[in-house]
Amino acid sequence: MKTVPRTTSALPGSRAPEVLASRDNRWLKCFRAALHGAESPDGSIAVEGPHLVEAALAAQLRVEAILISSSGERHLDALRLLVPRSTRLLRTSDRLFAGIAATETPQGIAALVYPRDWTFEDLARGTPLIVVLAGVQDPGNVGAIIRAAEGLGASGVATCAPPARQGSELAGTSNPLGPKALRASAGSALRVPLLRGIQSAVLLLQLRMASIRIYAACPAESNSQREVRNSDDALPALRRPWEIDWRAPSALWIGNEGAGLPLDIVRSADARVTIPQVATRPTALESLNAAAAASILLYEAARQRGELA
Repeated sequence: MKTVPRTTSALPGSRAPEVLASRDNRWLKCFRAALHGAESPDGSIAVEGPHLVEAALAAQLRVEAILISSSGERHLDALRLLVPRSTRLLRTSDRLFAGIAATETPQGIAALVYPRDWTFEDLARGTPLIVVLAGVQDPGNVGAIIRAAEGLGASGVATCAPPARQGSELAGTSNPLGPKALRASAGSALRVPLLRGIQSAVLLLQLRMASIRIYAACPAESNSQREVRNSDDALPALRRPWEIDWRAPSALWIGNEGAGLPLDIVRSADARVTIPQVATRPTALESLNAAAAASILLYEAARQRGELA
């Protein structure tokens, strides 16, 4: 059996990592599954790359194990002051690490991490600005929105699960702690208060009980909303971003990239909010990308709240 040579470089607390030389090692199997998005029964997730590992350590999350490859050992050396004594240190070859990594060009370091369990009360503290993702299915969009939420002062992010009832318009939101979303968030998903997999009806009720105003991000008007407007069912008023008072407790709902928000959520909102676009061609864009729209709306909220540097 081929072994991994040890080196003499400094490691956290002068501990030498445990060497893993077999692809059938249980730790390598655990890392492989987690790095590729498998749900862990104990709630742990895997992060890959020095930036995400550092983000998890700096956020003081419970880090069960750190795995390094031969070439990735330099990253662990740089993080040694952040690694707690309780974290298990593991080392393998570059070849075996590449076999479990989820990225095309692995950087030789990964960690098994336990994210915090957040509650609605964590998101609703102070004068909240909560971002709600209802059916945002692209993990890159999910991660980018969470990153914008942190950078622009949102108090937290909630992701909605698909309803149990059949025939619902609402699809589930991509896992914000999945590998692609985590990378797109640049570590924000490990820091921002994050409520995952909540039913939209439950969240709407909680927002109402907490006196948090609900704003539905919508295109100017979809065909289905025009049909509703022409029927007996009224829709909330359509507002521009600067016509909303974001200084009050607010929840901004972002819908599916193609279908937008279901009508039952739109009807429950205090107002619809739309971003004007420059219409220079007969075939103008129907709407902006979900992450771009969320970022614009969050910027206006941060501007009104005086939170911009």
